[in-house]
Parts: sequence; C-alpha cells; structure tokens
Amino acid sequence: MPSFPTTQHRSMSHPIPESFKAFRIHNDDDGYRAGIETVTLDDLSEGDVTIQGHWSSVNYKDALAGTGKGKIANVFPITGGIDVSGVVVASQNGRFAVGDEVLVTGCRQSQKRDGGYSEYLNVESDSLVALPDGLSLREAMAIGTAGFSAALGLYRMEANGQRPDMGPVVVTGATGGVGSFAVDIFTAAGYEVHAITGKVDEFDYLESLGAKQCISRHDLHWGQKPLETARWAGAFDNVGGDMLNGLTRVVGEYGNIVSCGLAGGFGLNTTVMPFILRGVSLLGVSSENCPQDLRATLWQRLASEWKPPHLDSICTREIAMDGLMDTFESMLTGRSFGRTVVKLN
Repeated sequence: MPSFPTTQHRSMSHPIPESFKAFRIHNDDDGYRAGIETVTLDDLSEGDVTIQGHWSSVNYKDALAGTGKGKIANVFPITGGIDVSGVVVASQNGRFAVGDEVLVTGCRQSQKRDGGYSEYLNVESDSLVALPDGLSLREAMAIGTAGFSAALGLYRMEANGQRPDMGPVVVTGATGGVGSFAVDIFTAAGYEVHAITGKVDEFDYLESLGAKQCISRHDLHWGQKPLETARWAGAFDNVGGDMLNGLTRVVGEYGNIVSCGLAGGFGLNTTVMPFILRGVSLLGVSSENCPQDLRATLWQRLASEWKPPHLDSICTREIAMDGLMDTFESMLTGRSFGRTVVKLN
C-alpha cells in the first residue's frame, strides 16, 4: 500500500514553462471528448495566483464531467479535476507567496473555470487554502473533496446537536470514497458506525476502518409506515433516492441525516412525520460552495483530530493523467473502490 509522508517541503521558485500538459474536455460540433493536450497559461482561466499542480484526485463528479455522462461543466473547453494541491509559482495576492504549499477543492473548478488536472494553473486566491501542518500535498488530495465532504457532514451534524452517546450512526454507500472517509472519520470522532453497502465482499475492509456492523443494501427492508422502529441515531447518506427515503423512517428522535450524494437517484419521496414527530433533521452538504472560513477550519481539523486514521487503506491507487479515462469508467460502472490520487508532476 502507498505511504503518505507528512513532512512538508517548500519548493524553490522556477520559471513557468511556455507550454505544459492538461486534461481538457470539449463539447462542440465534433462531439464530446476529453484527453491530454498541450496548453499555455493564456489558454486557461485567469487568477491572481499561479500554482504548479503536484497532485489531484478522482471524484464521482470528475468521472461524470470527463465522460460527458453528467452535466457538470458549464463552459468548454475546460480542464477537468475539481481538486488540486501544489506550490505557488507566481502570486499577485499578499496572502500567498512563491513557494507556499496550497490546495483547492471544489470552488467551481471543472465547472465554471479550469480545474486541477493540469501541470500548471491559475487560481483565484479566494479559493485557496494554505496546506495545514500535518498534511502533505499527496495526503491532501488523498482526502480531497471526498474526505472534506465527510468532515463537513460531521461538522453539520454536531452543530445541530449530534453526539456519540445518542447511539450508532449509519453510513450508506460506505465503500466509496466519501463513504469510506465517513466511516473512518466518524469512528475517530467517537461514534459507533454501521455501514451499508452493496459490496458484501468488502465487509472486512469496512470493519478495518471501524464499522461495528456491516449491512448489505440488498437485505434492507424498511417497512412502509411513515415511521418505523428507530434503528440509528443519525445517518450519513451517499445514495439518495429510496435509500434516503427509507432512512427518514428509521432515524431516532432529534437525529440528523446528512444528504451527500445521489448515486441511487435524486428524488425524495417521504412524509413530514419524521420531522414533526421525531424532530429528525435533514442536512445538506455542499462542499463546492462551502464558505471559505469554514473550509479552512475543516482542513485544519482534517490535518489534526479528524485526520483519517486509515488513509493508506482508503487511498490505494495512484495514476498519471493518462489513466483518467479508465478510472472514470470504473467509477461509473461501480467497479471503483476507495480513493485514487493523480500525480500531475
């Protein structure tokens, strides 16, 4: 398994090359297509800070954007990759200096502006987070939007009163990137975690992350009443659709349900009963547009008390940009597992 060094190294300033490689996505008269191209900084979105990209990662959104199977990008051509970490090589902003190690997750990358699958890129300083002590650039991308979303979900639940002593919390879609981090981080925060997955052969993996009970989604029978017997004190849902509908019926009094994904559908068919009779709260997680001060706070926590204890087990694959399309297809056909980091330089 890969190791993740935590020692940080400040890179020396060096000239920015005239051209470099980026993973570009097109949608025009020649159709939807994506691949590695040679570009210049002038081809890319403007920004007051230029960074040399070192690492990125593969998220479900990246797979949808790269293959065209989901409407993610709003402009074309565009560079893929919603996450990136790297080193500042030019700055017009006093908060960041050449040599600073930084990261960006979300912030409309690969949607409205060029993303992180690039050897160099311009970024807006308002989207940048200084790499916190305790994380390397590679670790930051191993965590990426997936781990950040799990941390944001935990933050929102606890801000709304969730506590470990209320009882177990269930995580759905538990073997995916976000789900794996949710199991790991919630367990580290003191919660008893139960995991739901369709991959029954990965129960041992989930138990190694801390899951106390693993449940096959094929064996779930929610019942049809608006309220069924409460089974969990809270839930972190990556699936949506019928799964989220069922969870609303089985979470206990004043429990919180985080909605963080739609792999099972974007519809929600429920009643008001869980909310007005049990005081259940349904909380959204939008890592894309998280306020920047909260974003920085959560990254500090991910580098310290919420740092995933089993990061090496969750992130087991490293690719270069030429491996992106194969990875996208694996993810969209349900054959992906855990997290994949992308080496840019």
